[in-house]
Amino acid sequence: MRFATAPADVLARLDALRAGDAPTHGGHVLSYVYDSGEPELDELAAAAIRTMQPVNGLDPTTFGSVAALERDLVAFTRTLLGGDDDVVGTVTSGGTESCLLAVKTARDAWLAARGLEPGAARPRLVAPVTVHAAFQKAAHYFGLALDLLPVGDDGAVAAGTVAERLGDDVALVVVSAPSYPHAALDPVVEVAAAASAAGIPVHVDACIGGMALPFWPGLPAWDLRVPGVTSLSVDLHKYGYAPKGVSVLLHRGRDRQRGQYFATTRWPGYPVVNPTLLGSRSGGPLAAAWAITHALGHDGFAELAGRSYRATAALVEAVRAIEGLRVVGDPTGPLLAVATDDTVAPERRVDPHVWADAVAGHGWVLQAQPSCAQPDGTVLPHTTHLTVTPVTERVLDALVPALVAAADDVRGTPRPDAGAVVAPLAAALSGGAGHGADAGTGAGPLDSATAGAVLGGLGLDPSRIGDDGPGVGPMAPLLAAVETLPAPVAERLLVELLARLVEPR
Repeated sequence: MRFATAPADVLARLDALRAGDAPTHGGHVLSYVYDSGEPELDELAAAAIRTMQPVNGLDPTTFGSVAALERDLVAFTRTLLGGDDDVVGTVTSGGTESCLLAVKTARDAWLAARGLEPGAARPRLVAPVTVHAAFQKAAHYFGLALDLLPVGDDGAVAAGTVAERLGDDVALVVVSAPSYPHAALDPVVEVAAAASAAGIPVHVDACIGGMALPFWPGLPAWDLRVPGVTSLSVDLHKYGYAPKGVSVLLHRGRDRQRGQYFATTRWPGYPVVNPTLLGSRSGGPLAAAWAITHALGHDGFAELAGRSYRATAALVEAVRAIEGLRVVGDPTGPLLAVATDDTVAPERRVDPHVWADAVAGHGWVLQAQPSCAQPDGTVLPHTTHLTVTPVTERVLDALVPALVAAADDVRGTPRPDAGAVVAPLAAALSGGAGHGADAGTGAGPLDSATAGAVLGGLGLDPSRIGDDGPGVGPMAPLLAAVETLPAPVAERLLVELLARLVEPR
């Protein structure tokens, strides 16, 4: 066969593109990637994917290997997370799909119990404001009213706050183990007891912590051992060290889990039975997760969790020693959030977003998080997030000095002026017909041309992504805009940024 481009040249181009990415190994990116520090696991995963590459997980009656691998992963995670024989589950394409399915199942169960069809009523989804954004997506997709509750200074919701919001119109309560923004472990036992007494199911989102917290010392009960917890999500592409994307959704009770499925015989093709949102599914990530789980076993995961635990403790101690910064709350699990220490003089404070940009200049990637106004009027501060992996322990001698040096570089430097950030948008929006979103209210559409011009005014250039390496520019100005603008306007700008990244050039 004659190829348009020689396969070797195609792979060379791919290698060149990858060379411009942030590094996925070595611990220099403290978000998005979960590096075990064990190259053998990467090789094992690649070999497993190659073996299952042509397999379609759509039909396990044709490809029995899919059923066997999924069965093993559900059994392993069920045992690890305290489930008994009544707990069953499904492997999904990632944490977002697991969360979506948990909400869809709860909504359908709530409607069925009342003899209602989808759309006939709008039940509530009750969760803290720190719950993963996937649950906002789920409420949007499946027509639930999202009832977000304020959290304390430590990032955890109070059980009493949840109990006060329970009612017959609540289809599901969600708590986190831990929450992604602040590494706070919500009070699972107390919330589950209150919800169970009211006949309301509880989902524990353990997507980020589920494969690490079983080995974390001194924690209260948080998993399927807790009475009243009816479902739990755990990602194997995080601290299960599998490639993206593979997650497990566990349900207490077969009948409840069966409600997760979609099935139809009402078309002229093959009978369709889908346990997940996807139809055709790659067997590759499933096989990689299965192989890694068998290779590591319980003790291997415990050893890797121990490395993450020690590294997290060291980073918490290091950040607490940096004048002008503070760690939010008492982090649970291998992650933490860093905020400005407002108890010191302004000239000695370190802005976490300016700091994160400075840390990037030292060769390390942290993740900026905007402030968040809560329903009770309080505001969670803007922070910088660090995800800690086993390999982090090996690079602490280089990472900690970089964190300290970056803080020294920007101490006393204020974050970008919010008014200056919003001014270009306000000017653009007043520039003529068709641009009619109001910067004060977020009313009306913000068209693509205007949004693109505003991004340029913020110093962000989507064309830099891909060919010219990672990064569209400093994140501090963008996050300042996100915090200052009305949410619909900020979200429209972010949509424009991401959409332009993949437009043909």
